[in-house]
Amino acid sequence: MTETIYKMDTVQKNLLNTFLEGRNNALLFSKGNVDENGKATIVDPQTNRPIYISDGLIPQVEAFASKYAYNKLTINVLRTAIQTLNEKARNATGNKYMFICNEAFYYQLGDVLDTYLAQYHTDGTYLWSMKANGYVEVGAKGFDTYRWMGNEITFKVDRTFSREFGMEKGYAIAIDLTGDKTSSQPPIGLFTLKGGDMMQSFIKGVGGLTGLESGEVSTPVAGAKRIMWGYSSLALFNPYRSYVLRQI
Repeated sequence: MTETIYKMDTVQKNLLNTFLEGRNNALLFSKGNVDENGKATIVDPQTNRPIYISDGLIPQVEAFASKYAYNKLTINVLRTAIQTLNEKARNATGNKYMFICNEAFYYQLGDVLDTYLAQYHTDGTYLWSMKANGYVEVGAKGFDTYRWMGNEITFKVDRTFSREFGMEKGYAIAIDLTGDKTSSQPPIGLFTLKGGDMMQSFIKGVGGLTGLESGEVSTPVAGAKRIMWGYSSLALFNPYRSYVLRQI
């Protein structure tokens, strides 16, 4: 057996990255366009076909989540968020909470936990065990995951949040990612049409895709066009089991 290395050309790689970034942003921020009668408010001007847009993750969370506006991030603010999530959870322990935040919130979090460690002289073994038992990862990797009252809390930075909510004030959403043990239903689901999650189309001009091909073309222009598109929507099955933190 021989090893094979596949290399994607620059144009196709850039197109794929742009498509994935656009889909990610839409799944996060898009707002639904369905009116009170269940009809789409946007239609194709040529075919009059309705174009449906579903709510993204943030609109779904903000419609049902508990919200907290803070002036300065403290350990008590974090505890309040976790306690509120616990009150909505099925069990008081064994839950997995994820905080998705912008960079401003993440930097504030580092200061808060640094102060907490220095003030309470927490046992080093408890907090420095990185992968063996899932406690706080302290050091070069920063504070990624820690356990509090039998629950696992993870922090993830998304720079899309920084671009949307700015770098000066913190913003974070906390989501309960505990799976349903009875139905095996995941907390978040991605939906699409069968075979329609990601598709590619080409408009070939003179010379084809490489510029040196012969055959049928769709335009007399000596060039080609690549199109990447797909259908997708996101559903947070328990949006009320979430929490929003926003700095004022």
